[in-house]
Amino acid sequence: MDTFSCPIAVTGSGAVTAAGVGVPAVLAALKEGRSCLQPVPRDMADDAAGLVWGRAEQFKASDFMPPLKARKLDRCSQFAVASAGLALADAGIVKGSLPAERIGIALGCGFGGIANSAEFLTGYFQQGAAGLSPLLFPNTVANAPASNASIEYGIKGPNITFVQRFCSAESAILAACRYIEEGRADVMLAGGVDELTPLMMKGFAAMGQLHSHAGGFGEGAGILVLERDDHAAARGATVKGRLGRISTIGMLLPGAGQQGVDRLLPGPRSFHRIAVSGAEEAVQPLLRAVQAPQIVFPGRTIGRSLAMGGVTLAVLTALLEPGEEGAQLSASPEGPLFAITLKGGYSAKS
Repeated sequence: MDTFSCPIAVTGSGAVTAAGVGVPAVLAALKEGRSCLQPVPRDMADDAAGLVWGRAEQFKASDFMPPLKARKLDRCSQFAVASAGLALADAGIVKGSLPAERIGIALGCGFGGIANSAEFLTGYFQQGAAGLSPLLFPNTVANAPASNASIEYGIKGPNITFVQRFCSAESAILAACRYIEEGRADVMLAGGVDELTPLMMKGFAAMGQLHSHAGGFGEGAGILVLERDDHAAARGATVKGRLGRISTIGMLLPGAGQQGVDRLLPGPRSFHRIAVSGAEEAVQPLLRAVQAPQIVFPGRTIGRSLAMGGVTLAVLTALLEPGEEGAQLSASPEGPLFAITLKGGYSAKS
């Protein structure tokens, strides 16, 4: 369990999802009870009938960057650049207004770079070394989104990417908080980004996992601006929430499930709101241990992904009223599991 020696504030957020661009688009879909998932095209797999996915079809990279620059970035990096820009603007941070080396970025990413990797390797398989494109190679790795976002906004602090199944974004958020606590950064962009490609669905089909694993996947990004509370106060920022504790364990062992729940949720287990991310079936033991009048499942609306915990935390932050206690519960089927507590609705000026 991590509780931080310095209060860590959430001062901004940005998102790109199947609901549209921005966190308000997700909130509107949740309020209306509207699903943004669509049927998976049948030409991707013979057994795609009944499957749905959440493509970010309303997103246009040209709304956030020149077309020439957009063509050089993979889709995942486009999401990251757009969401990071929205989050920084929401936090009132303008490029160059803060020392670049005191701002960092930590992102979770799952399938990012797969489309470019396939294109890059196809060139090699068809033409040998002469078929390799040097322009594609930088986008074949999972840390390309964080790197491209840092280049776009002149971020020169810590830069790290996590690939940890459905809890990739939560792992990144924890790391970002530690960087702030250790004094390695004053401000951290943190969250997750992932893309959804036809190649993924064909891969699941080839492995015989199309219906067991690929149903309801989504894509997009959710990024928050985290900073020390006193740093936010010094620049007069509006604080949308304060992180409490972040608890994580590898898995709930058979016969020791209650011990795992106790470690994840050691304090009071009554919250005003709970947000669920990741694999819902793996979160059930935690849900049975808590009480809350409102539980939200953003994944049912926009699709679940390996890195969408950032969207979920942004949604939870936006839903909390001043002084309300909230928690985000996340899990992958084989672990890890996360519990993040949050108190909402404060201003650094108060």
